[in-house]
Amino acid sequence: MFAGLAANVVFGLIRAAVMLAAVRSTPEFGGYTGGSIGAYVWLSQGMLGALRLMGPPPDIAERVRTGDVAVDLQRPIDVQTFHLATDLGTAACTLLLRGLPCAAAGLLTAQFTLGGGIAPYLLGIVSVVAAVTLSLLLLFSVGLLGFWLIETRGVRLLYQIVSTFFAGLFFPVHMFPEPLASIARLTPFPWMLQGPIDVLSGRVTGAGAMGVIAAQLIWIGLAVGIGRLLLAAGRRKLEVQGG
Repeated sequence: MFAGLAANVVFGLIRAAVMLAAVRSTPEFGGYTGGSIGAYVWLSQGMLGALRLMGPPPDIAERVRTGDVAVDLQRPIDVQTFHLATDLGTAACTLLLRGLPCAAAGLLTAQFTLGGGIAPYLLGIVSVVAAVTLSLLLLFSVGLLGFWLIETRGVRLLYQIVSTFFAGLFFPVHMFPEPLASIARLTPFPWMLQGPIDVLSGRVTGAGAMGVIAAQLIWIGLAVGIGRLLLAAGRRKLEVQGG
């Protein structure tokens, strides 16, 4: 946990230096100012560990690979709900011990400022919880592909690259040229990082913030459905192969 915090802070300092230099040298930088681009950098660094976009594979992937998922399917508990609850507990711990200190490091270095009012923080907390839930559900679905693939590392690596890019980790989605920006917003990934950052930093407020949360809830519903379809198909595959 502390090693991850140190890595987040170091890379946060590097990213913030690059982004601040870009804002100061470019009059129009996607509507960002020095304070708002700093918020984008440090809030994204703080959320990265909880989202697990670049972390280890989900537990379900290893259980599918070893066949232990067959035992899980016999237990009187929903497999998807069990893994989501477990991962949410881990994410909450990560946000407290890694995310908040990382954001505090940005405040101490005076590289971003907090917005006024309490509404952005209340809606921001809801948006962050929704973002983490969405990310974990999608990772669960990616892990289930092991029912049909001998090795899923390639698929997970491809998912990591695509998700981090379209989530806005490397640079804000607002900076994407068209039609790339429109394509990105049609995927679930911006709502896992760019959306909650916009709400927390006060870039979007009121109806705009509620729209972000609504989009997250829609994608959560779709992610739950995809996970259940894959789980049901995997169960049928085990029943056919196992007799």
